[in-house]
Amino acid sequence: MEAQLEQIREQQKESWNKFSAGWKKWDGLTMNFLQPMGDAIVDHLNPRNGEVVLDVAAGTGEPGLTIAARLRGGRVVITDLADDMLVIARENAARRGITNIETRACDVSELPFADNYFDAISCRFGFMFFPDMTMAAAEIYRVLKPGGKVAAAVWGGPEKNFWVTAIMGAINRKLELSPPPSGAPGMFRCAKEGLMADLFSQAGFKNVAQQEVSGQLNCQTVDVYWDMMTEIAAPVVAGLSKADEATQAEIKAEVYQAVRHKYPQGDILIDSGALVISGEK
Repeated sequence: MEAQLEQIREQQKESWNKFSAGWKKWDGLTMNFLQPMGDAIVDHLNPRNGEVVLDVAAGTGEPGLTIAARLRGGRVVITDLADDMLVIARENAARRGITNIETRACDVSELPFADNYFDAISCRFGFMFFPDMTMAAAEIYRVLKPGGKVAAAVWGGPEKNFWVTAIMGAINRKLELSPPPSGAPGMFRCAKEGLMADLFSQAGFKNVAQQEVSGQLNCQTVDVYWDMMTEIAAPVVAGLSKADEATQAEIKAEVYQAVRHKYPQGDILIDSGALVISGEK
């Protein structure tokens, strides 16, 4: 891997480990939010008893744990770049009585598995952050058995994801931050129409399909929204760290105003839009 890509990977590993405590705190809310995308992935994979499944960039364990709970005589290997996130995944598995999983901290671009090893592979909201998506897709293809299925979720465009733009928009406006370079890791990196389908096809996958999936972030109050986003979202925390106390207060006030304007009744239930891309080897 090129030195620049290694640097991005190490920065991401440090960031995900740093925010693992926040993800543990908000796991119930975030997993409910992301469940429709995970369910769509599971539907595409349709895992069968006895299969061995890989869940890439699984964070606190989903959708790998849901898949494992459905399998009889099979198992799921749950991977992530950050060891501290996998600690939470193991805790979640133990709490739910799921024993047919193992965890492995590794980089998707250098998967420590043999060729043609897995029956199915899932990846929920990982591709946007992979330093080299082409390399990641090639590695996923390599370790998937012929005839095996893959399904991945990525975020749709900013116009469908107010839960991101409400806070990041305010930060970018107040601090006049430059947009990231084209193709750099980020929330909406994979939203361009056809990008992920082309990536999968170029990697060698066939029968590639794309599905739009919506979800809802049920914060209930704007305070919960603000607290959650400032405790789990690395770009938000990084942006706020560049602002002085007065500017941070202005950003917070702008976010509260935007959210309350959009949800005047006070029930903060924010829609989201994602894409689920599937294929076969």
